[in-house]
Amino acid sequence: MRRKSHKAPERLYDVTIDSVAAEGKCIVRTDDGVIFVENPTGGPGVAPGDRVDLRITNRKKQYREAVAEHIHEQSAVRTEPFCEHFGTCGGCKWQHIRYDEQLRFKHQQVVDHLTRIGKVDLPPILPILAAHPTQYYRNKLEFTCAEGRWLTRAEVSTDDDMDPRAVGFHVPGRFDKVLPIRHCYLQPDPSNAIRLAVADYAYLHGISMYNLKLHTGFLRTLIIRTADTTQQIMVTLQVAQDNPDLLNGLMTHLHRSFPEITSLNYILNTKKNDSYQDQTVINWAGKPYIEERMEDLVFRVGPKSFYQTNAQQAYNLYSVARQWAGLTGQERVYDLYTGTGTIALFVARQAKEVVGVEYVEASVADARINAQVNDITNASFYAGDMRDILTDGFFDQHGRPDVVITDPPRAGMDEAVTRQLLRAAPARIVYVSCNTATQARDLGILDEGYSVANVQPVDMFPHTHHVENVVLLTKRS
Repeated sequence: MRRKSHKAPERLYDVTIDSVAAEGKCIVRTDDGVIFVENPTGGPGVAPGDRVDLRITNRKKQYREAVAEHIHEQSAVRTEPFCEHFGTCGGCKWQHIRYDEQLRFKHQQVVDHLTRIGKVDLPPILPILAAHPTQYYRNKLEFTCAEGRWLTRAEVSTDDDMDPRAVGFHVPGRFDKVLPIRHCYLQPDPSNAIRLAVADYAYLHGISMYNLKLHTGFLRTLIIRTADTTQQIMVTLQVAQDNPDLLNGLMTHLHRSFPEITSLNYILNTKKNDSYQDQTVINWAGKPYIEERMEDLVFRVGPKSFYQTNAQQAYNLYSVARQWAGLTGQERVYDLYTGTGTIALFVARQAKEVVGVEYVEASVADARINAQVNDITNASFYAGDMRDILTDGFFDQHGRPDVVITDPPRAGMDEAVTRQLLRAAPARIVYVSCNTATQARDLGILDEGYSVANVQPVDMFPHTHHVENVVLLTKRS
């Protein structure tokens, strides 16, 4: 029997953090190679320019991984985090970095991915579009209601019996532990008040919350949507047991306490996971949707609908995409991965025709409803796997595109789809991406027939490492 090694972990003392890397990690470069530095839960967050002591946690062939154990000197790019949960909650990992520096790091991330992965010729990349505001910018949050509360070091050191229930966010790396949030800076009022009201009512009335290991308990998730332009509010509770008395008591409490809620819903989900796209949503009070406005368009957003979570920056993002599409009213536009048709409908009045394609059937149904609501008759939507739909036969039936706007998920476009775009040969492709690494990979394929004409990074999610990017490709003669 092989004995476990008790070798002391490798440590490096007084090293300087060089820069940031993918997924919000930081980088230290040494003579022995690159070290990726994680920010451990409850530990000191590191920033470029910090002088730190490191403990190596993992060794790979081409790099090492580490956590910071001590900070000797803090970097000038630092600022004081504004949230008391910073360092434990994984939602806003860059709160300790000044916002202007966050933008600089994100811009550099776009440059690095497009040059190192895409290896295509690039024009000067435009300055990143900053977000305004940088707090309370999200229109949707999903909170977990669980019997598995995360205890802070201070709470662990006390002898008090802690209620095991919590309504909040998962602690990074722990599917079974939830941090109770007192105040979240991501979503505007009354989001915090609604979440606290649900938690207080459950504590007071002894309502059980879901045990993520044993799959027992009543209350599973709380989803809150807010519409900035209409001030409408949607609340959806997900429960795991068919108990009308418990449910109606809680729903009545929310309905009376928050008359501003315009859509109150629930989902009975008895599965062992919280995904609810395949579940029935019951509208308990109000309308089964809320409405968001963009210019003169109205978008209905249901409990399952996808809508950009930063609506104000989404408008700036879509405006760039529409401008770069170069529409004169004579073009046939294909909007790939159209979701609920927001981009398709946003550009429809400047185009001759818009064809939207999306994998999720429910999203296509929402897109068609939104087209009817806005009296847009030159947009059609089709559901199915992009690889199966985007064929020569589909082009023959609906016409070949003059312009393609594509906004794929983080995995990017399937190579078969990318090569089908080369065969379709539209004059322009506007590629919107939430993952510049996979975008760069796809640009490397499209480089066979297209040149990159413009690049515009957009910050949709302040205080995180995420960045959106818009690229305009023009067909080579």
